[in-house]
Amino acid sequence: MASGNKKMRNLGISAHIDAGKTTLTERILYYSRKIHRVQEVHGKDGGGATMDSMELERERGITIASAATQVEWKDHKINIIDTPGHVDFTIEVERALRVLDGAILVLCAVGGVQSQTLTVDRQLKRYQVPRIAFVNKCDRVGANPLKVKEQLRERLGHNAVMMQLPVGLEGEFKGIVDLAQMKTLYYEGPMNETVISADIPAELLDQAQAFREQLIDAASMFSDELAEAYLEGEATPEMIYTAVRRGTLSQELTPVFLGSAYRNMGVRALLDGAVHFLPAPGEVQNSALDLDKGEAQVELKPEPDQPVVALAFKLEDGQYGQLTYIRIYQGTIRKGEELYNSRSRQKFRIGRLVRMHADKMEEITEACCGDIVALFGIDCASGDTFTDKNLNYSMTSMFVPEPVISLAVKAKEKKSEDLMSKALNRFAKEDPTFRAHIDPESKQTIISGMGELHLDVYLERIRREYRAEVETGMPQVAYRETISRPADFDYTHKKQTGGAGQFARVAGRVEPNEIGGYEFVNQVKGGAIPTEYIPACDKGFRSCLEKGSVIGFPVVGVTVTINDGSAHAVDSSDLAFQQAAIGAFRSAYLKAAPEILEPIMKVSVEGPTEYQGGVFASINQRRGMIVSTNEDGNLSRIDAEVPLSEMFGYSTVLRSITQGKAQFTMEFSRYAKVPNSISESLKSEYQKVKSGENP
Repeated sequence: MASGNKKMRNLGISAHIDAGKTTLTERILYYSRKIHRVQEVHGKDGGGATMDSMELERERGITIASAATQVEWKDHKINIIDTPGHVDFTIEVERALRVLDGAILVLCAVGGVQSQTLTVDRQLKRYQVPRIAFVNKCDRVGANPLKVKEQLRERLGHNAVMMQLPVGLEGEFKGIVDLAQMKTLYYEGPMNETVISADIPAELLDQAQAFREQLIDAASMFSDELAEAYLEGEATPEMIYTAVRRGTLSQELTPVFLGSAYRNMGVRALLDGAVHFLPAPGEVQNSALDLDKGEAQVELKPEPDQPVVALAFKLEDGQYGQLTYIRIYQGTIRKGEELYNSRSRQKFRIGRLVRMHADKMEEITEACCGDIVALFGIDCASGDTFTDKNLNYSMTSMFVPEPVISLAVKAKEKKSEDLMSKALNRFAKEDPTFRAHIDPESKQTIISGMGELHLDVYLERIRREYRAEVETGMPQVAYRETISRPADFDYTHKKQTGGAGQFARVAGRVEPNEIGGYEFVNQVKGGAIPTEYIPACDKGFRSCLEKGSVIGFPVVGVTVTINDGSAHAVDSSDLAFQQAAIGAFRSAYLKAAPEILEPIMKVSVEGPTEYQGGVFASINQRRGMIVSTNEDGNLSRIDAEVPLSEMFGYSTVLRSITQGKAQFTMEFSRYAKVPNSISESLKSEYQKVKSGENP
């Protein structure tokens, strides 16, 4: 491992909404002397947290875009990315995790493991990111960090062990017992600045001994030395740290820290834990695909003298041009040197190399493997790989979920039109889950995204950052069409104009495809259709899938088999067979009893148990199906499956029936058949639009 990056950590802070990620990051910046005054997320002076640099983030008190910064703690350099918790901004979390080596999973001592913690945990597991847990808000009424540790075990399947115990809870929370050192840390002073180390109070000693035994028991699975030393009564804190680190790096152990970021308690001990237990860049295996060798996997070496391999994981369009965040996996990048973009096959020179601190930047001349920095003024896409000119590598891409909700937008006046299209182009380039296109039928501009809040934030940014006035149409749900029974076709395409004509005949059948995709099966025997025209038939069928004839949405779940046909020596061509395939599909599609499918969302509602009846009723009214309910004290969680078309405006309804005390998250689950009554109204609306009654 390169000695240069042993003392480096790349960390993400990820969690459920309102668990206190941004507040925690703010305290980390303060204690590492990066900022000299703490700002709050909902600051009274209107400042807002340092890492929430976007005006919208400060107003709403939520994180929208992940922000990066670098701090120093006990001679370690730590790159920190504060990620959003809201499921609508899931791509921000995905791209942060793609380039991070370790994560701090923040949990609320009152709420514990919530539905979205499951989503965040699934993302951490997808990218195999080692993590430590921090139970925040131990000063809040109802705080119970030990219950949260049990939830980590039961709900997330983590081998969670307490590294600390609280001294008092809720309003009485005044310190932390360190189980490795068997010391108590008390926090005093107006900002709890002063940390006083003392012996463990007598009333907590038995509990501390019991939890220390649990800790050593779990950690000794990763260290024979610790197991032997413990039996002889000589287990030292260093042995415990070494064993816990091994367990954490193998993702088989999750150390649990606790505190209250808002009251400055436990943050410094957490930073120590992050440095102790989370991996340095050289301890994480990263691989790339060698494009010159048929995408063979290549192990990357985190050493500064190796050829450069870096990944552009996030783009931002600032006032001075495009800012590209990169993670360097191998080699050293220097200002003025040339790099190669393996996707576009273009060379470019590094003009400006900067280190980011939220929205502020510091010019640097070089950056080494393991580092996260930004480049200025280069043209590339999110997910591009930059290499030395001698390598043609590509890093594996990240998981991009499909958008589930669409809106029609149009500019209010002529001058806003250009500004709006400029904004949409920029947002689509920055955020792979945001799409914008012009509908060929209605000529409307349609934007698609992950949820109402997602699109709402982008519309607000168009108004603020581009001064463009836009109005929106009804949200458009991403319906799909499919067929419910097999149908045969035998179609001849004939066209005779002067000179050579067009002739092609295709015969076969369409039938439902259980998996839900498209499959093309060629069963033509004896050269009835010459082999060179088979791909043209496939192309013709594929073109029909883009827009079904029932309500004009894409067609899914179809297997097309061709088993016969005929060609003409002169008049047959690729185009003729494409046209024949299109005609054949359209004729068979209507005979195959087409159906409309709608997106079904997995909805989790969390709130006080007393409102459970009202929440049940609100879900039933929306054609929802309750999947499970969980009661935990006076809090309950309801998991349901509800059609997306019924979920518009649900946040307002939920607020009113629970006095604002419940919240919900939703993510796409699957497609299912639309009830007949709704299917009929969708068809008649589509016919009206087609016939121009509702242009």
